[in-house]
Amino acid sequence: MVASPSDDDDAAMRARLKELSGALDSHRRAAEAPKAGPGVPSPNGMGQAMSLGFRVMSEFVAAVVVGGFIGWVLDRWLGISPAMLIVFGALGTVAGFWNVYRIAAQPTGPRR
Repeated sequence: MVASPSDDDDAAMRARLKELSGALDSHRRAAEAPKAGPGVPSPNGMGQAMSLGFRVMSEFVAAVVVGGFIGWVLDRWLGISPAMLIVFGALGTVAGFWNVYRIAAQPTGPRR
């Protein structure tokens, strides 16, 4: 039986797929290997810590700003002085601390 051009293409594609699968497997093994030595923080751990820090900071600041804005709008609408600004600024601060507590109380480490 004579091999058709499509059979040659299939064989070439299978060979290329096998080569790419091998390269991908070796790349995955190299990426999973620990790169940091003892006493050297891993870049991934530093990035995760910075990400968590920015999240905590942004949630706290957002809660205070939103509380203050609501208080300011209510003061303007009701025509009273800084009473609502103080009340809602304090509530925003409490909400910000509560958000920080919730984030800090979450378990850390790898999930199972």
